[in-house]
Amino acid sequence: MARTRTAGIRIDCDGRRIIDKEHRGVGIYLRLGPISQDDAEQQLANEVARIDAELRYNTNHHHRFVDCPERYLAESKHRRSVDLAAWHVRLLTPYIGMLEVHRIHDATLKSFISDRLASGVKPSTVNRSLEVVRTILHRAARSYRDDEGRPWLDAVLPLITRLPESPRPPYPITWDEQDRLFSKLPSRLARMVLFAVNTGLRESHVCGLEWSWEVPVPEVGRSVFVIPREAFKTNRPHVAILNDIAWSIIEAQRGQHPIWVFPYQGERVSTMNNTAWQRARSAVSLAGVRIHDLRHSFACRLRAAGVSAEDRQALLGHANHAMAGHYASADVGRLIKLANLVLKREGTSTRAAGSECAALRAVHKRTGKGPAGLETTSLEARNPLKIGAPGGT
Repeated sequence: MARTRTAGIRIDCDGRRIIDKEHRGVGIYLRLGPISQDDAEQQLANEVARIDAELRYNTNHHHRFVDCPERYLAESKHRRSVDLAAWHVRLLTPYIGMLEVHRIHDATLKSFISDRLASGVKPSTVNRSLEVVRTILHRAARSYRDDEGRPWLDAVLPLITRLPESPRPPYPITWDEQDRLFSKLPSRLARMVLFAVNTGLRESHVCGLEWSWEVPVPEVGRSVFVIPREAFKTNRPHVAILNDIAWSIIEAQRGQHPIWVFPYQGERVSTMNNTAWQRARSAVSLAGVRIHDLRHSFACRLRAAGVSAEDRQALLGHANHAMAGHYASADVGRLIKLANLVLKREGTSTRAAGSECAALRAVHKRTGKGPAGLETTSLEARNPLKIGAPGGT
């Protein structure tokens, strides 16, 4: 292969020119064909200029991680999880905020993971933060572009390794446990958890319940709450059915705030899993009971009362294409009657032999992951609305 007057340009045995050169650590190899030496030199000059421009750009335009969440959160402000994502970003920023996005990987996240685990949080909580990192890096690589159309992360996406988890099974509470736990709560929180265990709504929906979602159903003499699709997990509207207890709580909350059904000091409540809840759990030896277990308790009581799987799905808001029209139909009255079955304590025990709820509780006893202090005392009926007056805190 013959050389030419320009280093890096050669001529093969068929008289075709080839560029084979390294410039600033970047290899250039092009088969140009039967073109003139001047044209080959111009092609080489173009490639050298392109590499120089790319290197200059990469030196001056490396986006840092802190630049990405700002855009991500702004674009996600309509999502129900945006506040939670912002919380994870605040945790991550001291560790990786000033790093260029292409320098974020398992090794640079190691100190964050170690500190979070040392503070006592569970691996599942750390994994939620890592999921936020993965989502933001994915957006930086696939969606975010600069003025020249270049991706913010111009590299192969790193594999962010999740921590192994040991998820705790659901723990439906008994009536006795409910009485002991709820009686230790301040009345404001007691009303919220009592509403949750009688509707099966998730924590975010109880905390964020809005009066604008209320839809009166005159035929049954009460309302339902239609939770919009953007606020619901299954991305479809959910009609929250109110049994007698839940309806009485709604009536007691009227007039406290123009927007939020369960306000606190004039603002939306961010969580029910607060210090008061945690202290009450410990006081009655139920430290492992979670807010989400109230939803499990509602589901188990429906099942114990003989409510069909289809109706349980409708009441809990599981994927059910027919549910969106229930608030305008006679089905509301039937579903209210079914929801009222969970108020009959003698027929809805979560400790009944052979029940699914009893099996879940047995898992906790075997694994030792459930709340301590399981008792076998009789379930004495009481009026749960005596927990506290509407004006209490």
